[in-house]
Amino acid sequence: MRTIALLVSVAALAAAEPGAGRVEYVGGTVAALAERPKGRLITTDNDFLIFQSGPVRYAVRWQQVTLLEYGQRVSRRYAMGVIVSPLLVLSKSRKHFLTVGFTDEAGAAQAMVFRVDKDDIRSLLVALEVRTNLKVEYQDEDARRAGKG
Repeated sequence: MRTIALLVSVAALAAAEPGAGRVEYVGGTVAALAERPKGRLITTDNDFLIFQSGPVRYAVRWQQVTLLEYGQRVSRRYAMGVIVSPLLVLSKSRKHFLTVGFTDEAGAAQAMVFRVDKDDIRSLLVALEVRTNLKVEYQDEDARRAGKG
């Protein structure tokens, strides 16, 4: 039993990589991420916000990020570009969603929506504000309290 607890502790420490929030891509306009991969949103790179999921790596220049929005539901702002599973919408548990709006290399508006692990949301929001020089937009007071906690 001690061995199992130790292995779980070691796995938890390994998963808690600094500067990387555990996320799941739940929708948006990035076709390369259509499979809803789980991975890490890495904020420690000086030039890019990076989503890493196994061999899949998607990077956005910090200067191209135009919007950071946090809430406990997916924003209506990007509802047309976001494909969300009906099970996710009907879920009763509290979920943490981060919307990252950005312009791509062609100058077109794009969006990525992530479900963020509850233990990573606060540090991720702070890092994103610092890196982008943008303020996170909160959907409502509940989201503001959860994000600032």
